[in-house]
Amino acid sequence: MVVAIVLDVQARNTAHMKLIQQLFGTSLGKKFVMAATGLAMFLFVIVHMLGNLQVFLGAEALNRYAAFLKSVPELLWFARLGLLAMVVLHIYCAVKLALENRAARPVPYAAPMPYQTSYAARTMVWSGFIVFAFIVYHLLHFTLGVVDPTLLELTDNAGRHDVHKMVLMGFSNPWVSGFYVLAMGMLCMHLSHGVSSFLQSLGLRNQDWKPWIDRLAVGSALVVFIGNSSIPLAILMGYGR
Repeated sequence: MVVAIVLDVQARNTAHMKLIQQLFGTSLGKKFVMAATGLAMFLFVIVHMLGNLQVFLGAEALNRYAAFLKSVPELLWFARLGLLAMVVLHIYCAVKLALENRAARPVPYAAPMPYQTSYAARTMVWSGFIVFAFIVYHLLHFTLGVVDPTLLELTDNAGRHDVHKMVLMGFSNPWVSGFYVLAMGMLCMHLSHGVSSFLQSLGLRNQDWKPWIDRLAVGSALVVFIGNSSIPLAILMGYGR
């Protein structure tokens, strides 16, 4: 009985190792990891945007929403750590694929080749690093309070963290808002290609569906850009004063 259990555990460990090798040891596996983590992050961006847009509903709505999220810290930190793990995996696979592609052709073309891919596709790595830098700053600014500790000390009449006032104060700085809008542009350019690539990985982006899928990718990215950018731009134009 004990021997059977040990053999079963060993078999499962072997299967897990083979799965990991298939995911991270092949180009197809790394593309799958990028697609899966990219989809998860895209869904997070949508949910995060919908939550942030409550700033236009007033202080009560946004502060109540923020208090609800913080009422279950275990779940909140699980989501944060899970998101961080997906970001790391996404970047790792992107860098590995870029290095493998460069190693496969160490000598550049003798003559410039005509571009058959979009600008978003050709700059995926760079836009990804810019977005990552923004995420780090955004966390230091609004989540951890490193940039301005006083933002975390704001409270409303109900004794809750006054997230509404924090957002108004944070985005009243034109440099902060400008960086936010720029990062949203990079993020949405990244998403426009990422959504299209994900659907292509599922085999849905054939010649018949390609134009519609590309429009869907661009449209979804544009919605995210408008939704997120509307917050700092509205504040700069006087909202909340």
